[in-house]
Amino acid sequence: MKDHPISQRRACVLIGVDPKTVRRDRPPDNPEIREEMHKIAEKRRRFGYRRVGILLERKGMIMNEKKLYRIYREEGLSVRRRRGRKRARGSRTPIPAPLRPNQRWSLDFLSDTFGACRKFRILAVNDDCCRENLALIADTSISGARVARELDALVRIYGKPACIVSDNVLCREILAA
Repeated sequence: MKDHPISQRRACVLIGVDPKTVRRDRPPDNPEIREEMHKIAEKRRRFGYRRVGILLERKGMIMNEKKLYRIYREEGLSVRRRRGRKRARGSRTPIPAPLRPNQRWSLDFLSDTFGACRKFRILAVNDDCCRENLALIADTSISGARVARELDALVRIYGKPACIVSDNVLCREILAA
């Protein structure tokens, strides 16, 4: 290719090499463009490659959008995605283990299907101290009013618990009602 003005593909065919396996080294991109991109990215961190390209065009450095994007990615100038702020939820101290019955009840919802279409849910209420299952309520839909009604029935039978936990979250509002 250096001696004769022929393409890479034609040269590969002449020497019997598959042209898809041979890669020619890309000529180095203009270092002044890369340097200018870095200067813009330092000043304007939230600008993407399109906006950087517009600012480069204003300075007289015009290039193909694909090349601009490639250089932008190679230089690691991608705009970082903003993540939401992490907030602490609830108390960070572990809930102490119950020492006597009726000190803490646990609520949990389970769900399954009949065959392939009908869903049903089960409300399980457990006493955490003696690991006794106080109630299993199954229905296709369990509303909040139904949960409150079932808990009232359990309170009449077993007495009022000191606290109720649902998915490791303390539910004092339920007890207040």
